[in-house]
Amino acid sequence: MNIHEYQAKEILDRYGVPTPKSEVANTADEAAAIAGKFGGRAVVKTQVHAGGRGKVGGVKLVNSADEAKDVASNLIGSRLVTKQTGAAGVPVEKVMVAETLDIKDELYLSIVVDGDIGAPMIMASTEGGVEIEEVAEATPEKIIRVAGDPLVGLSPYKARDVALALEVPPSALRQTTKLITDLYKVFVDNDCSLVEINPLIVTNDDQVVALDAKINLEDDALFRHPDLAKLDDVNQQDPL
Repeated sequence: MNIHEYQAKEILDRYGVPTPKSEVANTADEAAAIAGKFGGRAVVKTQVHAGGRGKVGGVKLVNSADEAKDVASNLIGSRLVTKQTGAAGVPVEKVMVAETLDIKDELYLSIVVDGDIGAPMIMASTEGGVEIEEVAEATPEKIIRVAGDPLVGLSPYKARDVALALEVPPSALRQTTKLITDLYKVFVDNDCSLVEINPLIVTNDDQVVALDAKINLEDDALFRHPDLAKLDDVNQQDPL
């Protein structure tokens, strides 16, 4: 089951994973008010179950509350078409308005189920901000893979190895190691099939922040998570 980015962010927040300040808007006026809280400069992001939003105008940087209102007015009520949707696209019913951060570096971090070894697999790369498929095709050697253990979990030294491979600044190594450990807890505790942060950013003051968040939940495990089952948005699904 897919969930929206703002819902994924709420889950990450509960586990202490750093994310930008943000709020969800259902109307253009609400988007303007939220942008005003951030001083006018903000990012307006459509909340849809599809990747590639930024390439088709679904993610917009604004510099004032009025601009946020105009952008949200055009997006809310529209249908967003990306390469991951059909020709009809998916409905945009709300947007997330988030603070902007000064970005020094963009990284990639995800956890998936590796069926071949029967364990969660951490995938990371210094090439963040682009689709991982593009990295795999162009520079596969830049993708780091570290397996967790279904019984033991993720050993601290493995989390540190991933942080080192991501080449974060020395001052951010401890924070990054904790973030990776916390993200693994998110994956296991919530029976996820995918947790993806793209990009995971390093700010100018060497803070590591999950700028974007994608979480897929295992349908067959939802009986254990009635609170998560309520996050399903049927309007984003193909009626068939």
